[in-house]
Amino acid sequence: MAPVGVTMERATYRRQFLAVAGASLGAAVAGCTDLTGDESDNDDGSDDGDDGPDDGDDGPDDSTFPVDGERVDDWKFDPRQMGGGDGGVTASTGSSGGSAGGAQYSAAPESEDLGLAAGGAGNVATFRRNVREGYLPQPESVAYEGLFYDYFFDTGGGSCSELFCPAYSPAAASEPMDGGLEPYLTVGLDSSLTASSFERPALNLVVVLDISGSMDGTFEEYYYDRTGQRREVEGETDRLKIDVASEALVALTEQLRPEDRLGVVLYNNTDHLAKPLNPVAETDMDAIREHMREDLIARGGTNTEAGIDRATSLLRPHADADPTERENRTMLITDAMPNIGDTSVEGLRGTLEANADDGLYTSVVGVGLDFNTELVDRITSIEGANYSGVNSADEFRERLGERFEYMVSPLVFDLSLELDSSDYRIDCVYGTTAADETTGELAHVNTLFPSPTEDGGTRGGVVLVETEPTGDPGDGPLPGGTVSLTASWRTRAGDTQSTTERVVLPAEGEHYDSTGVRKAILLQRYGTLLRNWIAHERGRMVVTEASADIEAPDEPRELGQWEQQSVDLTVTPPYDERFAAFREHFASEAAAIGDEDLDRELEIIDRILAAA
Repeated sequence: MAPVGVTMERATYRRQFLAVAGASLGAAVAGCTDLTGDESDNDDGSDDGDDGPDDGDDGPDDSTFPVDGERVDDWKFDPRQMGGGDGGVTASTGSSGGSAGGAQYSAAPESEDLGLAAGGAGNVATFRRNVREGYLPQPESVAYEGLFYDYFFDTGGGSCSELFCPAYSPAAASEPMDGGLEPYLTVGLDSSLTASSFERPALNLVVVLDISGSMDGTFEEYYYDRTGQRREVEGETDRLKIDVASEALVALTEQLRPEDRLGVVLYNNTDHLAKPLNPVAETDMDAIREHMREDLIARGGTNTEAGIDRATSLLRPHADADPTERENRTMLITDAMPNIGDTSVEGLRGTLEANADDGLYTSVVGVGLDFNTELVDRITSIEGANYSGVNSADEFRERLGERFEYMVSPLVFDLSLELDSSDYRIDCVYGTTAADETTGELAHVNTLFPSPTEDGGTRGGVVLVETEPTGDPGDGPLPGGTVSLTASWRTRAGDTQSTTERVVLPAEGEHYDSTGVRKAILLQRYGTLLRNWIAHERGRMVVTEASADIEAPDEPRELGQWEQQSVDLTVTPPYDERFAAFREHFASEAAAIGDEDLDRELEIIDRILAAA
């Protein structure tokens, strides 16, 4: 790895691609090197890529783009335009991930059949990595839909002949502490889709890459330590986040087809147009990948707002595209620590929400241990959005082969579930980003994406509904009886569909209609324990000069709202005893369910208990 602190003159420039979408936060972050000079992308006369409405054909959108069949290198970004600063620029490693020859990674579903899964978090990788590395995660890193997506579920359904078929599995589950019965049901997300029949729409894809100073940190450390001081990268280290992001971008381009369009935006203090939104068929993709590998550096502040706004300007002319034929999507790659521009949740979410209303959807790829899941979870809880944390470039590459086609292809929108019963009401919903919209009668799921199946189960293929009796059963049996469930949703083509089914809820004794509902309940209880524990530990860990077990800095840095400091993994009473008791319950339930993959959670619990 090249040493850190190399001046711009000595650095081997790596062309940066992919700018992260989002709005930037308030003032410049302490510890980030400011850029010098004007950063306007059009200083060199380059096209900003906003060329007016799509004319309906698949030809180039940039007026200067050749149309004579020649494949061209339309990369516009030169890292030297970022200025010399104070010499704090990091040379990237010049890694060679990915194939320059443009070999495609084919989708590799676990079986021929497909199901559906809710949007939002696509895993809890950031949570797991933090615990394993000895750091305390954020509560939002344990998103229920992300936890569910790490597992395959028996949905409880039968044959399905439609794009979407809701299936219901009720349960009466014993509460592990007091043994009382709690009523639940899962909404299984079945579909008639198969891997061979499914074909994603053509893409208008703008990749937005964060090239701010925090992306100069190593992949398995926090950029800021517990005192808010920037960590210095010295000597041989593990991979930098910017290098992992570079390889992820290269891998992403290998999933594109000739009929797709690709644009690239970079951002730090401001936005940089790296590549206009042009057809893949007419682009020298080998040259673009080489730019992505060789000229990527990280420095400066984090203006996510600017990156998102530039991506929006590239996609806006295509907002009237037929949604059954073409997907408009921004792919943001970032550690999500904005500190310049509008850094409010309302501002960032408002932009992405307005885009979604126009059919311009967003995916986020989180990079590094300090990926801010709190911010991303809040701004992507909208229609058509999803996000995942990545542990390594290799993991991202493997997932592209299996899931890229699915993560960019929302199929069902605005799923609403209405419960009609005099005996029960909906209490909570788990596995949807719209959980806060739940009322006593209605539950919502913003978006459903295709999802692979394996051995009859669908990855992340359920949403869990916790119900409660409207009366007070005391210690007696549940009311049981029949409830009416009406599901309604909108398809990608804009059609509204609905079904109504009557479901019998159990009244006496523990009962699970399927292993899927039993697994969902176990994971929900596990996730709730984790989130409550993390909130408890973070609430008591206010580091002051008097109480900290570390030396206070002479000049403390004042970090922005979303810039994260590392916090050591700790377990204090009463959670040491709660985890010990819950481990026994989890192990017993995992054995009854028969899913060996659940052992990974026992390993996580053991790692947490070791910190007690």
